Amino acid sequence: MIKIPFLDLKRVNTPYMDSLMDAATDVVESGWYIRGSHCEKFEKEFAAYCGFAHGIGVGNGLDALTLMLRASIELGRLKPGDEILVPSNTYIATVLAVNAAGLVPVLVEPDERTFNIDPAKLAAACSPKTRGVLAVHLYGRLADMSAIWKFAAERNLLVFEDAAQSHGAQSGSAKHAGKKSVAVAYSFYPTKNLGALGDAGMVVTDDAELARVVRMLGNYGSEQKYVNRYRGVNSRLDEIQAAFLLAKLPHLDAWNARRREIAARYVNEVTNPLVRLPEIPADPQEHVWHVFTIRLPDRVTRDKMQGYLESRGIGTLIFYPIPPHRQEAYEDRFDGKFPIAENLAETVLSIPVSQVLDDEEVTEIIGALNEFSV
Repeated sequence: MIKIPFLDLKRVNTPYMDSLMDAATDVVESGWYIRGSHCEKFEKEFAAYCGFAHGIGVGNGLDALTLMLRASIELGRLKPGDEILVPSNTYIATVLAVNAAGLVPVLVEPDERTFNIDPAKLAAACSPKTRGVLAVHLYGRLADMSAIWKFAAERNLLVFEDAAQSHGAQSGSAKHAGKKSVAVAYSFYPTKNLGALGDAGMVVTDDAELARVVRMLGNYGSEQKYVNRYRGVNSRLDEIQAAFLLAKLPHLDAWNARRREIAARYVNEVTNPLVRLPEIPADPQEHVWHVFTIRLPDRVTRDKMQGYLESRGIGTLIFYPIPPHRQEAYEDRFDGKFPIAENLAETVLSIPVSQVLDDEEVTEIIGALNEFSV
């Protein structure tokens, strides 16, 4: 029986072992381990790759989200207690960041077709305290940013983006969701399409003033040593992680292209009526398939499918089994009902889609999905 883990990080990184070892040696021999030349170079290269003027490396994706919001408060564009609209089915980090910045998250249900926040539902979630939208490009597919920007412009709201799962997703000719957002936050957690070998994150923006404040906030609130303008934190991209990411960045487009090939095979070849397949966008470049998420009719069938695939040697994961409003940390903190988020939590299942899968493994997964029955 073929064993196909959900994601084999050793298999992902082994082909690049020589360049990764060279990168590590470079850093060790440099004698400079925090905010050195590797970090500076990666900040510039990744920001340029995304089409932005500024990149600020931080410790992780959660910090990237938090610091771009905190910087907006420090600059007087937001104030503590302002409400920020976020998807009800996002990973908890999106909500935690809003709270950590001193803002109030307001949940908005997703479009079941795309899994992303539904622009048609934004208006109903607004109140006089609403000051921004934090769009999440879930599973690697870009949210409908044109509709979100239009909505925000009509109400004078700020737009931010959580791109932790969408490295390299492309709208038109640009490798980013767009230029009308205040800032975009990335995570380079090892499982991401562009993953470090530890925690890492970045904020990209065209706003030089915001970039400067994000950088200071991540460096104890300081721009000049021992002079602290803000009550900052310690969140800086390590030199060694920056060096690893520099070594891997040139391969990202090819990795994403392979993920699109695998996703297209799944969509075209899985014919089991029990399996609800995700949609490939009209412009395939808008999706980088961080995960490939199917849906089953109900939780019982989903759990049976997961057990069945495990028996066939195929790894799966659920993104995410508990929506934010059902987490103990947020018990009784959100008003309203969120049936779409709850239904997704009970019916979604993600199958392997990593670029390292070979054709035989993809064929095995397709066959297993088609042979499943209840």
